[in-house]
Amino acid sequence: MSLKAVLFDFNGVIIKDEPIHEELIKQILIEENLTLKKGELKQVSLDKCDRTILRELLASRGRVVSEDYLTVLLNRKAAMYALEVEKREKLPLYAGLDDLIFQVRSRNLKLGLVSDAIRKEISVVLERAKLAEYFKVIVAGDDIATSKPQPDGYLLAVERLNQEYTDLNLQPCECLVIEDTPAGIQAGKRAGMQVLGVANTYPFHMLQRCCNWTVDYLSDLELERVEKVFLHYESQQSV
Repeated sequence: MSLKAVLFDFNGVIIKDEPIHEELIKQILIEENLTLKKGELKQVSLDKCDRTILRELLASRGRVVSEDYLTVLLNRKAAMYALEVEKREKLPLYAGLDDLIFQVRSRNLKLGLVSDAIRKEISVVLERAKLAEYFKVIVAGDDIATSKPQPDGYLLAVERLNQEYTDLNLQPCECLVIEDTPAGIQAGKRAGMQVLGVANTYPFHMLQRCCNWTVDYLSDLELERVEKVFLHYESQQSV
């Protein structure tokens, strides 16, 4: 088993944009003639995708809406997010991201991105950050019916990488997932992948319990050591 692909999460791994999402969700609710109680959003949003957050916030106020209506709200939020990103002089990208992408590419490893965020939000950041060319395969929240911790997004990423690179023959066990939340980590594990947790959102000690590797910062990741572990596992299996 050799390492062939590195799959990134988006929010919390590539960009630190939680404050932006909080403000936009508040704005969406105001437009729906609803308000939030103090601290309510943080309590509801922990480890959940935007669709689930909006569904639960609306339901708590007696508003049961269809999935189509939620999609309308999410698309409205994505348009607002794009405007917010475009007007910022500097994006809040995580330190060490450029160097890590360089490491991955220099080792001829494939790059993918798997996120519960919808594609419009992902694309505007990658284009603005000049990273779009590196992520040939993106699985966004609007590509699948489930969200993390379900493994569907990661399994679809393997399928799409094999379609993009026809001689790759990628298997889930040949992927390294980079995640920042328990739900994302669980999704990668359920997909049969090894997972690196970066302590951008949760404390190091919490992630350490459930990951194959844990780092404080992306710049701490020693990709060469990770590759050696993959190769060692392969040699053990062949004995």
